[in-house]
Amino acid sequence: MLQNWLDSLKEFNGITIMLLLIVAASLLQGWSRGASRSAGRLFGFLMDGIMAVIGILLSIGLTMWLAPYVQQWLSAYASAMPNRELNRWEQMYYTLVTAIADFPLMRFAVLFVLSYGLIRLILGLLSSFMFSSRQGLGEESAPKGMFSRLTGALIGTIIGSVRGMIVIAVLFMIVSLYPGSMFSRYVEASPIYMQGAKSVIEPLSGTFIKDKLPVFTQAVQKELGGILQRKYEVIDHNIPTDIESAASEIVKGQSTDEAKARALYDWVGSRIQYDYGKVDDYEQKGIWHEQNPQNTFDTRKGVCIDYARLYAVMARSQGLEVKVVTGLGYNGQGGYGPHAWNEVYLSDSESWVPLDPTWAISGDWFNPPNFADTHLKDQSA
Repeated sequence: MLQNWLDSLKEFNGITIMLLLIVAASLLQGWSRGASRSAGRLFGFLMDGIMAVIGILLSIGLTMWLAPYVQQWLSAYASAMPNRELNRWEQMYYTLVTAIADFPLMRFAVLFVLSYGLIRLILGLLSSFMFSSRQGLGEESAPKGMFSRLTGALIGTIIGSVRGMIVIAVLFMIVSLYPGSMFSRYVEASPIYMQGAKSVIEPLSGTFIKDKLPVFTQAVQKELGGILQRKYEVIDHNIPTDIESAASEIVKGQSTDEAKARALYDWVGSRIQYDYGKVDDYEQKGIWHEQNPQNTFDTRKGVCIDYARLYAVMARSQGLEVKVVTGLGYNGQGGYGPHAWNEVYLSDSESWVPLDPTWAISGDWFNPPNFADTHLKDQSA
């Protein structure tokens, strides 16, 4: 084992060097402090760990208790957004509010961080009050003898080993998330990391980190994608009167969600022209002409995201639940390019169905059976 460590050092493995430096630095600190101060440092280190565990457990309980009340309150608050054009800061603010209200992991994370910060503050104040009389504990005025320094170095080594294991635990989670990556292979080339991971982290975590963490991460990525999609609901929440009136005329006589959704799809797909000039400006000059649904409705021109945003506003004005979806669309030449489309909820069938008003001119792209073959959602969406 020692030979493997030495070989790793000869190869300048950064992980091995970092872990050894952590232990060495703590050892030198212990040597410098001596036995008494190092013991005090170890006591403080242990107390911090205990406080962290207590804080985490209390925060989880408090978060789970608060979550439903916060969701209810934020949902009501978000529904009362100002009925006007929002500025950039207001858009960011209400996007965050609606994300916390609608996405459980996001809500849990925000509440947990706030709860943990508050609980740690309270525990810290209590700890300071309880141990204020021991402020002088561990201080040495007399010169440190060899035994004191050796004992301090031993305690420092223990502290350094714990710090190293914390680093190994973090690396273990990264390796579990991205197995086979170049970074993971580099980490696993460190014998110190491998020994710590196999002898300590894996027995303690069992299969939880390797099996559950990637699933959890995918769920987080999906929610982040949902938050990015949600921004269009916030940006375009204000429905112009003329667009609402036009949508009402379009769906007149239609009684089902599907009939209304299809009527709006037909109208947007046939009335809006694709703006090739906008695409050329972006691809050749790097100039992006941002436009809102009102601009698209007035000019009758736009690109895929403009079609999708206009459709979403018109559909929402008629009481339909609708999403703007981003991802990749088939380009007809064997590849895929950035694209945007919609999904609308049909209460008749209790399902979300996809539709692409941009492509309506080329065929029926209202929930066709092959939609997923030509439209690839963002992985996080």
